[in-house]
Amino acid sequence: MFIAHAPAGYLLGTRCAAWLRDPPLTARAIILACIAGSLLPDIDLLYFYLVDGGHTHHHKYVTHWPIAWGAVLALACAWVLAYRRSKAALVLVLVAACALVHLVMDTVVGDIWWLAPFVDRPYVLFHVQPRFTPWWLNFVLHWSFMAELALTAWAIALYRRRARRRLA
Repeated sequence: MFIAHAPAGYLLGTRCAAWLRDPPLTARAIILACIAGSLLPDIDLLYFYLVDGGHTHHHKYVTHWPIAWGAVLALACAWVLAYRRSKAALVLVLVAACALVHLVMDTVVGDIWWLAPFVDRPYVLFHVQPRFTPWWLNFVLHWSFMAELALTAWAIALYRRRARRRLA
């Protein structure tokens, strides 16, 4: 996934804001937490480019391990159950849940090590054949990019509709 993580976070955030009853956070804070969570696993790109020099696939880093985000989500859910009005606990639940959604989205055409660190095997639903240079053209010209464009268009349309309602 190239462009759809933030739009997916926005869509999930608006849904969570509508679904949660009497949340301790504003709708804007819920949406921002979801967008942050949907982008957070890719923070490893900083290390990938600045330190590692691209030697290790960035999906092998702990920020792309499902077990790591699952553990954070489980602890955050326990925190929410213990302290229902905790803003920090709710933010952590939203961030971890959206980080897991990020990994699911990456699995469509990008290798994710779903059983890391126990099994060193990547899982992917559809392989992108290397046909073009630069490498990213292979993903942009793949059919899955249309799904990313659709998610992005949906998020933009929802944002515009919500903005019109606020102004009315």
